[in-house]
Amino acid sequence: MDIQIAKVIHYYDKLGVAVVEVVNQPLQVGDTVKISGHDKEFSQTVQSLQVEHKQVKKLPVGESGGMKVDQAVREGDVLYLVTK
Repeated sequence: MDIQIAKVIHYYDKLGVAVVEVVNQPLQVGDTVKISGHDKEFSQTVQSLQVEHKQVKKLPVGESGGMKVDQAVREGDVLYLVTK
């Protein structure tokens, strides 16, 4: 079962970076997430998280930060933590 973990609040298309707000449980480097949007869905491993241009390993609930994404996303897209 996949758990909603964050939502996209902004996307920098030239950088390929989504600003995400964590809603239910912390998001960590190494997590596998499914990003579901208006017209597409894809999965990826979180490889990079940043807050105020500084690398972090984890974003706690209520925090927002930048996440490098493999494909373009849109505001309002939802991130789900992929569980086995």
